[in-house]
Amino acid sequence: MRTAKHNTNRFWGHPWTIAACNIALLMVIYTLMRVFCYLIHREMFPDVSGPHLTEMLAGGMRFDLTAVLYLSSAYLTGILLPLSGRFRSRLSYQRVLLALFWIPNILGILANCADMAYIPFSDRRTTCTFFTEFENDHNLLPIFLQGMWDYWYVTVFGLAMTGLLIWLTRKEFSIKRHTTRGAKIWYYVSESIVMAVSVFFIVIGIRGGFGRYTRPITISNAMQYTDTPRETALVLNTPFSLMKTIENVRYTEPEYFNEGVEAHMNPIHEPKGEKKARKENVVVIILESFSKEYIGFYNHDLDKGTYQGYTPFLDSLLAQSVTYDYSYASGRKSIDAMPSVLSSIPMLIEPYVVTPYSTNQVSSIAERLSLKGYQTAFFHGAPNGSMGFQAYARSAGFQHYYGLREYGKMEDFDGTWAIWDEEFLQYFGEQMSKMREPFMTAVFTASSHHPFKVPARYEHRFPKGTLPIHQTIGYADYALRRFFAYAKQQPWYEHTLFVITADHTNELSHAEYTNARGIFEVPIAFFHPKGKAKRISKGAVSQTDIMPSVLSYLGYDRPYLAFGEDALTQPKQHPYAVCYNQPLYQILSDSLLVEFDGKKIKAVYDYRQDRMLKNNLAGSIDEKRIAPLSDYLKGYIQQYIHRMITDELTAE
Repeated sequence: MRTAKHNTNRFWGHPWTIAACNIALLMVIYTLMRVFCYLIHREMFPDVSGPHLTEMLAGGMRFDLTAVLYLSSAYLTGILLPLSGRFRSRLSYQRVLLALFWIPNILGILANCADMAYIPFSDRRTTCTFFTEFENDHNLLPIFLQGMWDYWYVTVFGLAMTGLLIWLTRKEFSIKRHTTRGAKIWYYVSESIVMAVSVFFIVIGIRGGFGRYTRPITISNAMQYTDTPRETALVLNTPFSLMKTIENVRYTEPEYFNEGVEAHMNPIHEPKGEKKARKENVVVIILESFSKEYIGFYNHDLDKGTYQGYTPFLDSLLAQSVTYDYSYASGRKSIDAMPSVLSSIPMLIEPYVVTPYSTNQVSSIAERLSLKGYQTAFFHGAPNGSMGFQAYARSAGFQHYYGLREYGKMEDFDGTWAIWDEEFLQYFGEQMSKMREPFMTAVFTASSHHPFKVPARYEHRFPKGTLPIHQTIGYADYALRRFFAYAKQQPWYEHTLFVITADHTNELSHAEYTNARGIFEVPIAFFHPKGKAKRISKGAVSQTDIMPSVLSYLGYDRPYLAFGEDALTQPKQHPYAVCYNQPLYQILSDSLLVEFDGKKIKAVYDYRQDRMLKNNLAGSIDEKRIAPLSDYLKGYIQQYIHRMITDELTAE
């Protein structure tokens, strides 16, 4: 019995156990704070049911764990270092560890509680923009003290949580329990292994997940567990929000136009006149990494007219579509594409989903069409939550999400990113055949992503080309062929508008595609089984034009916000495309590329005459020729930043 007691004491007194208990205690405290926040602000969340509240409480633990591990990082380093038992048992060392644990976590608890009083006014958790917004205010201390008095119950609760942490870590999980002695080699080896394993799991906890397909968790991931942006205030915690925005670029609203900015660029669309409403299905296909360079349809002039490309099926489909010679992505990353393609929100300065404003209210094709009775769903064959797609799909109003979890067959997983395109696009088609019409769906493919593998059975079927990606482009094109072969057999096919585009470009081999214009060139096409093919060479289009084009085609009759224009049923009023090539804003017409640094024009290229962009015309070109582009771009930037800051990304 004495030996058993000794072993039990050694287990509970081990630094790893003590650290784990302390982290678990903090997780409980953060959950209690989330419940308290809900209770005092129930009027803000009238439609939250019991199951949905449980979903948010469980989802919030991901963000709590990241915050707690960040705040406890110095403490965890100190307590897990493989030091001798004699050194660890010193009172001075234990006091240092306790201070490293208490100080940052007490500040985190108090900040989280203090923010509860501010939530009704901001509808969100405080981010680092708070400090820049009020950097010139010198009366914050009196305001803060008054707030403590007015919201005395929050103050009392915050002090109670602080007291609970101090009391339990002193009395129950104190480092004083550790009594390991000796300095044998096996002791240091075992302690080093414990530390290495601990660091591994701590990194996973801080990232919010594990795997190459998992991006570090950020504020926008909270939308995965909410029905409205306001509910993210319950899912998130303030320390997490502050830490995740500490390096964010502060958005300062430019004043290019003191008044009348709408005359240059107005993102509010108010359909006028009576258009015949079409109750047709909409299917948006976002192809991973499909640069225009890979597509023979657009490149008959490459390699002295001998270029074939790697997309024989897509070539045939584009020949039957409305497509464009000058079409561009908004950004360079996958996370830029969903807001641009589905919500007509461009990527400027930084990806929308990682900005402090990523919990703004947004609309989308799905959200708008759901108001007209459409059933909506988003499909991505990666693990649920990957790349933040599930979170954005939910915030953008998609009613259903289908990922790896819903697909369920791990034998079709490519081992890195997602389900192989061939199998997942078949699944995509099968699920649409089960949906009630009219429906709106979107699918984001994955197989043409690095490391550029194809299923073993196709290893020698597709041209290897000159770059590793070329073979996977051929495979993805084949998967698309098989999807359309299935779709043609379905009753919904004949009355469906298909939108085909890419998220961004990737590896490029021709000099024409490696410059500031070519790196944004992606296909944009609208295909309808009963439509007429049309290749448009006048004006430029971008991903942000997709949403207004679809809504206009369907005869949508309500106001909406979009940073693009209808490019399908009529010529664009402003035939330009805007993209961000850090640190420059770019605007393109069907002949000019203008680069703007936010203050002045840095470069102008006539890319029809100068496809390699070697001759900068800034300073020599007629100002009247670039003034329309410059004014539109300035209005575009001003509208975007103003609406981001003020949470005005919707029209209703």
